[in-house]
Amino acid sequence: MSHTIEHKSKLLKRVRRIRGQVEALERALDAEKGCAEVLHQIAAVRGAINGLMAEVLEDHVYTHIADPDITDAKERSHGADVLMDVLRVYLK
Repeated sequence: MSHTIEHKSKLLKRVRRIRGQVEALERALDAEKGCAEVLHQIAAVRGAINGLMAEVLEDHVYTHIADPDITDAKERSHGADVLMDVLRVYLK
């Protein structure tokens, strides 16, 4: 995907922050922290993942569906099909 390559460093920074949040969650569980702290860590990880997903989905829509340079209906339809497949899995 060209748009993920264009934003590679930005996306990797987000993924690395998410990894840090997951590691903090692991440390909290390992240290037997209270459920409130663990729940906050889980919420933070989920929010970060959702933010990353939203950013990549938005780029996908603008690059593979809404781009006015896409004149081939088949290509535009393929972009929409990919989006729907991902959303079906993500929303399960």
